[in-house]
Amino acid sequence: MLLEQTDKPFSDGRYIFEPKIDGHRLILSRRGGVTKLYTRHNNDVTEKYPELITDGPDITLDGELVVMDPDTGIPDFELTMARFQSKKSLLQVSYVVFDILHFDGSDLRSLPLLERKTILDQAIEDTPVISKIAHIDGRGEDLFDWVLERKMEGIVAKRKDSVYATGKRSDSWLKVINYAYADVFIGGWRKEEFGWLAYVPTKTGQLRPAGVIEFGVPPAHKQAFYDVAKELIAGEDREFVYVEPRIKARVKFRNWTKSGNLRSPVFVDFLLAV
Repeated sequence: MLLEQTDKPFSDGRYIFEPKIDGHRLILSRRGGVTKLYTRHNNDVTEKYPELITDGPDITLDGELVVMDPDTGIPDFELTMARFQSKKSLLQVSYVVFDILHFDGSDLRSLPLLERKTILDQAIEDTPVISKIAHIDGRGEDLFDWVLERKMEGIVAKRKDSVYATGKRSDSWLKVINYAYADVFIGGWRKEEFGWLAYVPTKTGQLRPAGVIEFGVPPAHKQAFYDVAKELIAGEDREFVYVEPRIKARVKFRNWTKSGNLRSPVFVDFLLAV
């Protein structure tokens, strides 16, 4: 089941609200004593997470696989990806479960969400490795304020009566992302797949690379950029065309990575040229 995005937090008694966990989606399926783990795109990752292989009744769970920051106790996406890409189990994972699709021979997907939540509470006990996500009733704005204080990824709103429907997005499950904002200079573009090179100032006033803007640019803004940028070309290589960084834009993004890049920057608008 996929999440539709909405821009602002809201409160509504028809919904429950959960913190959005900043990891990667994981389906746990146990049949006849054999556990399999799958990503959102149906890739088998069972061998990556041996600590999630446990005994018990047949069950299918949906949740988020994450590594917590040891200092803050908050999900850390970079640590999660480091564990995902590693062949060794050096970073402890947490599987945060938010839904149950099958249990002990019964298909639960057509049941309302709150009924599935009740079955989930009965089906698994929290452990240091596998735990159920907490939720609150109706008060999305309060939860979003709590998330802001902790600099977490955002919140998810789920209709209490929603069935589990795969393959489409709807207002049954909504996400509100806690974006940060930055002003960047565009210093070039990628030749093949679309992407603008973003640069940000250092403390000494120089510009340094800070990632690639791939999302959120309307066609009219792309054309306006290239109409101006073709007069600013300073060089190129096999992958990129470089321009004088005189075009400025505002972007929203998830967070700064440890290497100083913008994570998943989304174009908001152009700013005045310098």
